[in-house]
Amino acid sequence: MSKKRVVITGMGAITPIGNNLKEYNHSLFNGISGCKPITKFDASKFKTRFACELKNYDPLNYFDKKESRKMDSFSQYGLIVAEEALQDSGIDLNKIDKNKFGVIWGSGVGGIETFQNELINFSENNKNPRFNPFFIPKLISDICPGLIAIKYGLKGPNFATVSACASASNAIIDSYHYIKSGTADIIITGGSEAAVNETGIGGFNALKALSVRNDSPETASRPFDKKRDGFVLGEGGGGLILENYDHAIKRNAKIYAEIIGFGMSCDAHHITAPHPDGEGARLAMNNAINNANIKKEEIDYINVHGTSTPLGDKSEIFAIENVFNEHAYNVNISSTKSMTGHLLGAAGGIESIASIISINGGFVPPTINHFNNDEEFNPKLNLTLNKTQKRDINIAISNTFGFGGHNTSIIFKKINL
Repeated sequence: MSKKRVVITGMGAITPIGNNLKEYNHSLFNGISGCKPITKFDASKFKTRFACELKNYDPLNYFDKKESRKMDSFSQYGLIVAEEALQDSGIDLNKIDKNKFGVIWGSGVGGIETFQNELINFSENNKNPRFNPFFIPKLISDICPGLIAIKYGLKGPNFATVSACASASNAIIDSYHYIKSGTADIIITGGSEAAVNETGIGGFNALKALSVRNDSPETASRPFDKKRDGFVLGEGGGGLILENYDHAIKRNAKIYAEIIGFGMSCDAHHITAPHPDGEGARLAMNNAINNANIKKEEIDYINVHGTSTPLGDKSEIFAIENVFNEHAYNVNISSTKSMTGHLLGAAGGIESIASIISINGGFVPPTINHFNNDEEFNPKLNLTLNKTQKRDINIAISNTFGFGGHNTSIIFKKINL
């Protein structure tokens, strides 16, 4: 059985730096920070009082009131970006085989806000306990791909991936497999997350994972900076239409890029800390390069996991130097989390889109908020600090890593028709 080529024919985004694909593209190019003081709840008693929230988000702009109340925010974000990606793709649902059109979605914590609010309500009214009848459907991570499929009548493969901050990337990789094998023609994939709430901030504060730079939220996410002190929590989602190349050509679709390879690995080291030598990241990138059957020197850009944590940034850069050797100083490296914050399980969705935007736009988005050089990073590395750099990008890698030691690398290539 011949294996199919897999291409991206549609994209959608709702992020802290843009509520649609066009706005997201603009902010990436201009190096805009999405971090501000938290408005969703009173954060005054928390160690971290800022986050990368969505701006001017009102669910009633997308859903009627009754419908929105049946969904956690992470599902709302997923439906919104799936709709934009579908519209962007130009797919006519009346002209495709819906039995071979699937949805595979990633979310690390699913309906965490729903879970939080229901438990608060129970604790305050435990003498007469009442739970929302939609509590469980709103909570479970797999409800989002289910809702997308129900909306459009899509009857192909449908499930959710959960691998912490690698969830959306794993969803993309799974989608790639199903299309490549011929099981599906088209899959809506990506991820969404809505963890900017008391539980999310409090839980990550307890882990000492978040930045506490309350005096300067806009500059708190500073990957590779010597004084980085943790990541910034973000929210939103990114959706991609993956499609069989022949199927896309037959319907005369525009094609953004091709997925040519992937790599996965596990650190098998620690529940939250990365391997200090970047062992898992190294394996994932090497596996991706081998899977794509390309030379490492062909890679132009690495959109790194780059969370702005002391250990994480160091470990990933160590892995890049180990994988690429001298070529590590020829590639552009940047962390778009410096702008968007960390969208947890949705990170791979919006960062894959950022990589594809870079390929199509001929630019590398910057790692903003760099003020202090860290002597542990070789000055020959091009970390794309503070300013966008123009570059013809043929091949890009997107890295995402998750608690538990999950590592993914996806390789995107400029399409050659």
